[in-house]
Amino acid sequence: MDLSSLKPAEGSKQSGNFRKGRGHGSGNGKTAGKGHKGQKARSGGGVRPGFEGGQMPLYRRIPKRGFHNRNAKEIIGINLNALEVFENNTVVSIETLKEAGIVKNARDGVKILGNGELTKKLTVQVNAFSTTAKEKIEALGGKAEVI
Repeated sequence: MDLSSLKPAEGSKQSGNFRKGRGHGSGNGKTAGKGHKGQKARSGGGVRPGFEGGQMPLYRRIPKRGFHNRNAKEIIGINLNALEVFENNTVVSIETLKEAGIVKNARDGVKILGNGELTKKLTVQVNAFSTTAKEKIEALGGKAEVI
């Protein structure tokens, strides 16, 4: 054992509760780390987030375009050919789509789109179908059920 291997007892040293401005012997007295004068040295001093000293702030300089509907639903679209991974006569739901890795997060719903070809008879249970997707599923004897 030597002096370089000594460590203080567990719990004896605390951090995060340092008291500023309690005399120059503390190493952080007098101006308490705030320097001399200025807006940031005053009590309650400082500027709001985004303030750039009177210059037009970035959030006002950047153009605003378009309309963003806060209440818009985010529907995940899946093409018919993605359903080829399932076996014949399978019930395809949002859970089975997640297990197969086709959908990561269903968000506000899943919609089956008509792109691609389907060769298997499936019962598909999702939030929405395009008309072509519904026709193609039912043409093979499957069912397109809206949940």
